[in-house]
Amino acid sequence: MTTPRPAPCLMVQGTASGAGKSTLVAALCRIFRRRGWRVAPFKAQNMALNAAVTSDGGEIGRAQAAQAEAAGVEPTVDMNPILLKPEAEDRSQLVVRGIAVASVDFDEYARMTPLLLPVVAESLARLRAGHDLVVIEGAGSPAEINLNAHEIVNMRIARLAAAPVLLVGDVDRGGVFAALVGTLALLEPDDRARVRGLVVNKFRGDRRLLEPGLDELARRTGVPVLGVVPWIPERLVPEEDSLVLEAPAPRRDPAALDIAVMKLPRIANFDDLEPLAAEPGVGVRFVRARQDLGAPDLIVVPGSKSTVADLGWLRAIGLAEALQALAARGTPVLGLCGGYQMLGATIEDPAGIESSTPVASGLGLLPVVTRFACAKTTRRVRARVLPEAGLLAGAAGAEVTGYEIHAGDTDTGGARRPFAVLERGGRPAAGHDGAVSDDGLVLGSYLHGVFANPALRRALLVALAAHRGLAADPRWGTGPAIDPYDRLADIVEAALDVGAIEKLVQP
Repeated sequence: MTTPRPAPCLMVQGTASGAGKSTLVAALCRIFRRRGWRVAPFKAQNMALNAAVTSDGGEIGRAQAAQAEAAGVEPTVDMNPILLKPEAEDRSQLVVRGIAVASVDFDEYARMTPLLLPVVAESLARLRAGHDLVVIEGAGSPAEINLNAHEIVNMRIARLAAAPVLLVGDVDRGGVFAALVGTLALLEPDDRARVRGLVVNKFRGDRRLLEPGLDELARRTGVPVLGVVPWIPERLVPEEDSLVLEAPAPRRDPAALDIAVMKLPRIANFDDLEPLAAEPGVGVRFVRARQDLGAPDLIVVPGSKSTVADLGWLRAIGLAEALQALAARGTPVLGLCGGYQMLGATIEDPAGIESSTPVASGLGLLPVVTRFACAKTTRRVRARVLPEAGLLAGAAGAEVTGYEIHAGDTDTGGARRPFAVLERGGRPAAGHDGAVSDDGLVLGSYLHGVFANPALRRALLVALAAHRGLAADPRWGTGPAIDPYDRLADIVEAALDVGAIEKLVQP
C-alpha cells in the first residue's frame, strides 16, 4: 500500500517583525482556497498576547485562528503548537499544543527547544497529512543570527518542511531594498537558496517609482520580485503584534464617538476592540498617559497578562485616579478579562500564581472579588444577553459567542449580570458571566470576541450615543458588505504573481 505524499508547504518570512507576514499568510490561505486547495496555516512558535481558543479548549495565537478562518477550516492547536505569552521583560508563559505548561526565561526556553522541535514536527506532519497545502508563517526575521542556534520558527522549519520561502519587506518603514538584500546576505547558502521570491509590502503611491529599484534588487540577489502589495488602509485581519499600537492614532471626526483604551504594558487581546474601531463614526485610541485621556465616551480597561502589575502601573502614572474620577462623573467604563478583574474591589493571589502581592485593591467600580488559581480557563462560550446588561441591554435576548482565557474566578456577589451562559466548551452549561454596576454604566466580562457580534456592537454604540445626546448611526452593526478575507485576497491576488507562487508548490 502506497503511503500518501505529504502536502507541499509554502513559507512566508519577513525582514522584521511587523513586515506583514500574518496578513499575507491569511491572504494566501484565502487565495489558494478559492483556487480549490484544502489549505491550513501553520506557525511553529508564536510570541503574542493576542490569543484565541480552539473548539477543544486549546490556546493558540489569534493570527493563526484568523488564518484558519481565511482558509475556511476550523483552527486547531497543530496550527500553532508553541505559543509564548510575555509576562514580564524576561519571562513568558509557555503554551504547548494549547496548554500552559510553564513560565520560562530565555535561557530556560533555549534549553527546551530540542524537546519542542519534535512537537512542532508532529503538528506539521498532521497538517500536511490532512490538507493539500500548508502555508507557514515565520517570526521576526531569519537574519537574527544571534538566535539561530535555538530558533524553531524560521529556516529550521523551512528545512523541515522542504518549503520554498517568500521573503517580505515593509517599504513603509523605509530601507526595504537594504532590508531584503541584507537579510539574504546573512543567510547560509542553503537557506538563501530556499528564498524563491521577494515581496515588497505596504507600498503607497505609484509603483513606477519602485521599478528601477525592483530591477536592481532582482539583479543583485538573483531572486525574482513576485509582487508589490499596496498599503491597505482597512483593518481586514485581526492584529497580532502590539507594534501596531505604537502608530499614531488617526485624526478623529469631532462628532465621532470616542473610545479610550488603556494601553497596559502587558495588554492582551486588544483585537477585542477592532470591530468597534471599524464602525463608522467611532474612534478607538490607546492611552498611555493621564493627560491623553481627555473626556471619552467610553473607557476600556482591556485584557492583561499581568493583571496586578498592570493595575499598579495604572496607579503609578495617575490613570487609575483619572479613570475613577471620570466614572464618578458618569463616564461609561468597560472591563474585559483582566480589565474586568481590575474594576473589582480586590484581587487575591495568596499562592503567588501571578504576582507576589497576596491581596491587591481594585479600582472599586464593581462589587466583585477575584481570586487567582493555578488552573487556567480556556474555552469557547455561547451566551445570551440579559435585560439588565446595562450598556448592552439594547441587545437583550441576542445570542453571542466568545471565548475565555483567564486564571482565577470572580465572585460577583449580588451584582447584576450581563450574560446568561448557554454553552461552555461545546457543552450545554448554566450560569452567568460578568457584572454590571447599579447605574448600568460600568460593565465587566471575561468574554473575548463578543463585539464581533453585530447586535451587541450596535447596542453598545447606541447606548453611548444616547448617553452623549447624539443620534445613532443606522450603519452601526450592519457589518461589511464583503467578506474581509475575500477583500484582502482580492487586493493581494492583484498584486502578486500568484501563478508563479502556485508553481512553487505544485506536487
